[in-house]
Amino acid sequence: MGLRSFVALPVEKQGSVVRLAFEHAEDIGTDILTTSVAFGISSKQTLLLGIPYRFSPSAGDRQGDVSVLYRHTVWQQDSFSGTNRLGLLGGIIIPTEDDRDSAAQAGFVFTHVKNRHEIDIDALYQVGSNNRSDSGRYDMSWQYRLSPTEYPDWGIKPELNSVLELNGRWSEGNSTTHQVTVGLQRIHQKWVAEGGVVKDVISGSEWRYILSLRFHF
Repeated sequence: MGLRSFVALPVEKQGSVVRLAFEHAEDIGTDILTTSVAFGISSKQTLLLGIPYRFSPSAGDRQGDVSVLYRHTVWQQDSFSGTNRLGLLGGIIIPTEDDRDSAAQAGFVFTHVKNRHEIDIDALYQVGSNNRSDSGRYDMSWQYRLSPTEYPDWGIKPELNSVLELNGRWSEGNSTTHQVTVGLQRIHQKWVAEGGVVKDVISGSEWRYILSLRFHF
């Protein structure tokens, strides 16, 4: 999966993935740790949970709202060299403070894998209740396997992937922010270390840095 989205990751039945993603926004001086969990209900159904926590600045409510998403793979086509998958997303945003409102969210995720290339495309729209504004996002990620150039005949070797993404973020009353993300992924059988740099496409003033660890159980 890409760096900026957690929805594309396949999880086997009864399997689980825990991800800790730290993001530093240089222009506004924020540090946020997002804890995400994916649980495989079946080979085609996954429950996704995410909750952010802001380390800095320390003023105000630092605990973010809980995101709950259900992903159902409605189409899958496997081949010797890769796979194609289409999944539908649906869920809610649960506020952690009384002065914040909930939201319903829905979207899709598409994955194409062939040889050393993987492309993940997802979009998610959130409809806020009461005083919560509507919002949306999209992510288009291309991952290229730098190493190994070919898989071994037996066993699993660690992988090194390059990542290039185009990301968009929108909230009601504001224009869409388009971003480019460049990074690397080191993939082992039970854990993944990844990181990248995010740049605002239009204004050119926003820099963000991401460091993430994933653990597969």
